[in-house]
Amino acid sequence: MIKKVHALIFLFFFFLTAEPAIQACTVIAVGKKASADGSVIISQTDNGDDCRIRVVPAMDFPAGAMIPVYWGIQNVRQPLDSYGDTLGFIPQVRHTYQYFHSAYSHMNEHQLAIAESTTSMRAELHFDRTKNKQIMTAEQAMIFALQRYTKARDAVKFIGHLMEKYGFLPSDFGESETLVVADPNEAWVFEVVAVGPGWDPKSGKPGAIWAAERIPDDKALVIPNWLIIKQINIKDTANFMASPNYKSFAIKKGWYNPKSGEPFVWQNVYAPIPREWATDRFWLFYSTVAPHYRHWPPRRTNNPYGGLDDYHQYVEPLSIYPFAIKPEKKISVRDVMAFQRSVYHGTIYDMSNVPQWYVPGKDGKMEKSPLATPFPTTAMRKLLKINNRRNVAKGGYGMIAQLRSWLPDAIGGVYWVYEDNQHTGMYVPLYCGITSVNPKLKTYNPDKYSPQSLKWAIDFVDNLLYLRWQDAYRDVVKARTPLENKIFADQPAVEKEALALYKKHPKKAREYLTRYSAKVTDEIFDLYTALRFELLEKYTNNKQGINFQ
Repeated sequence: MIKKVHALIFLFFFFLTAEPAIQACTVIAVGKKASADGSVIISQTDNGDDCRIRVVPAMDFPAGAMIPVYWGIQNVRQPLDSYGDTLGFIPQVRHTYQYFHSAYSHMNEHQLAIAESTTSMRAELHFDRTKNKQIMTAEQAMIFALQRYTKARDAVKFIGHLMEKYGFLPSDFGESETLVVADPNEAWVFEVVAVGPGWDPKSGKPGAIWAAERIPDDKALVIPNWLIIKQINIKDTANFMASPNYKSFAIKKGWYNPKSGEPFVWQNVYAPIPREWATDRFWLFYSTVAPHYRHWPPRRTNNPYGGLDDYHQYVEPLSIYPFAIKPEKKISVRDVMAFQRSVYHGTIYDMSNVPQWYVPGKDGKMEKSPLATPFPTTAMRKLLKINNRRNVAKGGYGMIAQLRSWLPDAIGGVYWVYEDNQHTGMYVPLYCGITSVNPKLKTYNPDKYSPQSLKWAIDFVDNLLYLRWQDAYRDVVKARTPLENKIFADQPAVEKEALALYKKHPKKAREYLTRYSAKVTDEIFDLYTALRFELLEKYTNNKQGINFQ
């Protein structure tokens, strides 16, 4: 009987095939004086294809060693110890640090963390990688920085050096990249755009254009796949860095005239005309964390027709959104989680609250269909003629990095990781000091189901929700909330025990945290494994009126 149920669920899953995830990452960053507990917090949603989390240990190398520069790091279909094709080599250091590896590697053993968001750059800067000599992708630079540095400022300088010397090679859609590089004391935004076709490393010219700005400690920001740095004061070395060509390149191209009297605004010069999938997330974040900062465009409504009223909608300039903002209420890790899970509920962008989902009820009044979902597939959008919106929650995998200066690195850094869709899934706390992850976190093949994969377990439930989305999602939240509350409630005691062990035996503290992270992974896995059967039993097609019972 169990095998039969497994087979039914398996067939259902492949029948309901959602569109492939697009690498469109939202980054949230919070300074230590803007966070609820004094930690620096950075986060990233919807990372690249390779969601398999694994620990790459610290290593030692002989003098003069060289290390490959890879293309294809994000490829989930290659073995865990493979990183793609070799494009070139750079000098290796004698010792590298341990770090968590995935499509975009986010944190090392010293609480250095990096988040990434692919951004849009001017069309003139695009080029064919097969015909040019740039070799340094963002994901490769992130790995090199995590292996070599402990401080954000040093890592930013190093990544800038890599981009200039080896040439920035876009990997996602041929577009620019924005990174947030952070340690327990400060965070920086690093933005890089390409120099276009024809660059030669022998020319002596920089192979990229980049700028970096320090995030004020008392502020927070969002990066919604769009460049956010505005004016650059290169003389203020405490808060700005840039490549030597950051302004001269634009002047030479005729994109900025220094005689115009207008200020040089990085965001305006190197990004194209703004798009709604970026401005809507700018609006959502800033109007949420600082609702009284200004009169934000009025987009909050439960009216299903609100999104159709183009005549009264605002088209705002990007200038209304600051580089960073002081939140009216200090932001916690759970606040960031809540924002990462956003599907624009209560706004004109909510795809589960459009007129197409409303049907006649028993009394003849229109009511929302229980099938209404904030994640309509491509086929559903075409059938129902629903406009495509870019939710913050989007699927894939993602993280929140919690960085704390008052604890040893092994305990102070928490890498909160989710698999699949964070709106329906949960976050696993992986501490900086752990030496391995639960195999369920690094087991995933998108082409073959695995019963021992956390990604597949949550993906299974995510797809079963489509049987009756509105009711089934409430069941998921009801089931996961007690465990999620317990994880956060246990955090102080777990860290107190780890700290006591660390003072006497650091190795034992790391072993303790490794076991704890593995246990939480199992608990989340078991919860979603049970949910798949509960949802099927409760919302099976046999109870949906198919047989006219």
